[in-house]
Amino acid sequence: MIFAMGNFAMAQEDLQITSKDSIVESSWIVGIGFNAVDDSGNVFDGLFNISDEWNILPYPSRVSLGRYFKSGLGLEAIGSINKYKEGKIIDARVNLEESNYYALDARVTYDLNKIIGETAWFDPYVGVGAGYTEANNLGRGTYNAIVGFRTWFSDKWGLDFNSSGKWAMSQSDGATNHIQHAVGVVYQFGIEKGLSKRGEEKMELLAAIEKEKQRQADSIAEVNRQKEEALLAERLKKEKEAAELATAEKAAKDQREADLKNIQKQIEGLGKVYFKLNSSYLTSRDKELLDSLTEILMNHDSVVLEISAHTDARGTESYNQWLSEKRLERTLNYLEDKGVSSERLKGKAKGETELTNNCTDGVRCTEAEHQENRRSEFLIVEF
Repeated sequence: MIFAMGNFAMAQEDLQITSKDSIVESSWIVGIGFNAVDDSGNVFDGLFNISDEWNILPYPSRVSLGRYFKSGLGLEAIGSINKYKEGKIIDARVNLEESNYYALDARVTYDLNKIIGETAWFDPYVGVGAGYTEANNLGRGTYNAIVGFRTWFSDKWGLDFNSSGKWAMSQSDGATNHIQHAVGVVYQFGIEKGLSKRGEEKMELLAAIEKEKQRQADSIAEVNRQKEEALLAERLKKEKEAAELATAEKAAKDQREADLKNIQKQIEGLGKVYFKLNSSYLTSRDKELLDSLTEILMNHDSVVLEISAHTDARGTESYNQWLSEKRLERTLNYLEDKGVSSERLKGKAKGETELTNNCTDGVRCTEAEHQENRRSEFLIVEF
């Protein structure tokens, strides 16, 4: 078996044998619980028709004692009682009279975990057996086939669920076959434990590691020196890579900022869209400007643009807000018609709230001064 050097770095406690690495290999098991008898005679048809076909007592009606071995085999003796209730289906007929049910069975089982692997908490099994049953006022020997599982809450306590098919050895006297289901609490004692497969692997690994450590004891200092050199080289390499990455990121950031300034400068160089008084319609000059803006956006497909539309101060605030919204709408629609995705355009209608000069209400201004405020502006917000 070859072990990598990395195994030496494994924490010692990770390889210690714990209770989780052990399993119950053999024990005695005693159980008490309930049983349900289905003697309807229809086998699988109506298998879970509990109300009509199952006979169950309202108190514990089954006891068992068994010995289970390391090989997976188990021997078990079981006693159970029940009553065939009046009105239940027995042998395909409605039962007209209540009668007692008694059974004494022995069985041999096999633990399927020996095939599928140990789980510690889940124990499926199959088995065969024989017994004597008195049912429906008829005694008969039976051949039995069993399937079931146990689920464990601890090493000692668990639940047992199983179903048995019981075939009458002789049906000449009218005795028939039936099914018996059971569920109960089980308790283990006289437990003998052993290592699970995982525990055995741990033991093998511990022994191999100790052997390898002993073999390499004389060279451990050299190994440590080589590790330190490798760590130092790795640290220097990472520092160099980090410095190069920082330089590259700064260069990329500077380039992005330069590109952004250049694109914004190109956009600002186009000027602004200026609207006529009380109008939201684009002039031919405005459309030429927007065509140039479209070309810039198509050449730089990562740019997201904010368009803000404004009015002068003449008119009411509500009217100017409405007018700026119409101006914004026409500007956006024109750009989208030219092929600019709406996802790349953000709009704000600002009415008369952001004048570029002092031409507020009550201030006398020239038409040219008012014209400066009737505009749409363009600002890059994402790049």
